[in-house]
Amino acid sequence: MRIPVEDRLFSLVLALLATETGLLKAEILSTVRGYAERYDRHGGNANLERQFERDKDEIRELGIPLETVESPDRPGDNQALRYRIPKGQYDLPDEVRFTPDELALLGLAGEVWRGVSLSEDSRRALTKIRGLGIEPREPVIGYAPRLRVRDAAFEPLRMALDRRQQVRFQYLKPGEVAPRRRRVNPYAVVLHEGRWHLHGLDVDADGLRTFLLSRIVGPVEILASTSFDAPPEGVQDRILAELDELRLSNAADLAVTAGSDAEVRLGKRAVRGDEDAGVIRLHFTDVDAFADELAAYGPEVRVLTPESLRDAVRDRLRIVAEAHAATGSEAGR
Repeated sequence: MRIPVEDRLFSLVLALLATETGLLKAEILSTVRGYAERYDRHGGNANLERQFERDKDEIRELGIPLETVESPDRPGDNQALRYRIPKGQYDLPDEVRFTPDELALLGLAGEVWRGVSLSEDSRRALTKIRGLGIEPREPVIGYAPRLRVRDAAFEPLRMALDRRQQVRFQYLKPGEVAPRRRRVNPYAVVLHEGRWHLHGLDVDADGLRTFLLSRIVGPVEILASTSFDAPPEGVQDRILAELDELRLSNAADLAVTAGSDAEVRLGKRAVRGDEDAGVIRLHFTDVDAFADELAAYGPEVRVLTPESLRDAVRDRLRIVAEAHAATGSEAGR
């Protein structure tokens, strides 16, 4: 039976917390859930040992203080090493405490992402949450929603970011007729206004750039032989702040049809509105991405300002009209 990775890590953390003197590798592999099911007492556990080495690294990445203790009788003997997690170092600071309900909500947040492209982050978070030793309330944690990440580029970019490896992809900028190849050191992947963005160093342009994942054409190639230094600390917060600043600098006045889907959906994001005139004001980050969204509402929304956004929406509607006209002509032949 295949044991999920998060269950194996959780079982390992509990086992290492429960021992004061530490556990030998053989004891871990033969008794801890996730290893014991495949442990061979007659030898041939090389794959399990490699898995344990990877799990040790992941546990340490969680910030869990995994200690290695040498045997005084067998110094330098790796088979005699003992592993443990000092409970006093793992416990939360005295000023940080979670109630069962709060822990349940944290677990629920992790479950939202489970099984999709953010499963690596989710798995790490859930392992740490479950290792705190507070039992969540079942009625809350029993509800497990799922969130779907649509951009196919997301998962390979996250993998490359975690490994600090360069990526290569084709990127189609608005107004260009063909995509161009980009080589990027990925620094952060962030969600802003419902769209995923990649921020990193464009190697060929030798400068920092932010890319919309939806404009990446085709597969993302991870260049395994490459590596780069860790990005600046706080890069995610910085790029989100820059995107917010860009959004606030752009405002659009829209005339929406009363009672329409456009009025309901766009009205929720409005920063100003005039119900009598049927006009709302919204901030936006990207003219072309916002034009794509507005064009989908058809006649339910009309752009008053700015002119660049109005022209972009008209261009999209014109393309749709011409495509329908062409289809009608072919059908009439």
